[in-house]
Amino acid sequence: MENNHFKKLSTVLANYGVEPHFVESFGKVFKVYSSKGTFAVKKLSAEKGVDFVRAIQYIYQRGYNRIVPVYPTMDGRYAVWDENELFYLMPWLINEEKENRYEKHQKLFRELARFHHLTSNEQPINVEERTEHYEMMTEKWDKQREFLTEFLDRCEKKVYMSPFELQFCTYYNEISQSIHFARRKLDSWYEQTKENDKVRTVIIHGKLSTEHFLYDERGMGYFSNLEEIRTASPFHDLIPFLSRTLHTYPKMNDECVDWLVTYFQHFPYREEETLLFLGYLAYPSLTMRVLEQYYHREKKNEAKYVKKLQHQYWGLKNTEYIVMKMEEWEQQKKATAVEQEETTSD
Repeated sequence: MENNHFKKLSTVLANYGVEPHFVESFGKVFKVYSSKGTFAVKKLSAEKGVDFVRAIQYIYQRGYNRIVPVYPTMDGRYAVWDENELFYLMPWLINEEKENRYEKHQKLFRELARFHHLTSNEQPINVEERTEHYEMMTEKWDKQREFLTEFLDRCEKKVYMSPFELQFCTYYNEISQSIHFARRKLDSWYEQTKENDKVRTVIIHGKLSTEHFLYDERGMGYFSNLEEIRTASPFHDLIPFLSRTLHTYPKMNDECVDWLVTYFQHFPYREEETLLFLGYLAYPSLTMRVLEQYYHREKKNEAKYVKKLQHQYWGLKNTEYIVMKMEEWEQQKKATAVEQEETTSD
């Protein structure tokens, strides 16, 4: 490692009473070997640093400790500032996987539910802000639905369609149905919540991934890479993860359904939260992006865009399967609750 980097880390580690013997660089993470053990030192920009430290303090105050421990300095700080950068110290976890993919995801979602539960909070919200958000989303989605119809009309008027246009016309009904479903969920959410002056928020991880869920020598899982943590609705952790997971070749993702059920069993969503979650999950935003890119580009690489649209369609169908399964699960829960209530009243 370069001498100037080693000197900087030595200065930072002095705040912890740690003297480095050898340091390896892994991007923004440094593996530090010392007489006190092996550590990980990570650096952040000044912009993210303040929010990160506050979030870490809040997480610990709420009694959650399944994040890779952030060690305090000898004077109690959770990070050290040096030349407009923030450095923090953690143990270097071995991260040996002792279970298969399914079990690791189950642990991840169970722990995520616990994380959201312990950091949940009721936040006041301006009713006008909710209305503005609803109107902004409906306007955006309505414009995209109009674009979808106009694009279809334009394609059908052609004597000879391009391969992409023919493919789009084949998929049109299913894309349109996804938009319609998402819009119904958004409308129902607004009708249920437009008078509410509070909303439930949690601390979200922000970069949820099995790669950011590490194991110690006892097999205990810990969240890492917490630089994007922030206060938000809990589904802001789920939807990006599902978007990445489901955009693959077509398959029945029953494992994914199981992971979600595990999460919701430990952290149940309220009805209005479920409506918004399913609406945002179902909306084909990535598919619409490909269509708009193709429509507005003068010189088009047909093979490239056909491949892109094919992949997004597969993701749409995979997502549709998950959404329908979660809808069934929600209906079963409601039916069971009604039966239990009738049994109790009898």
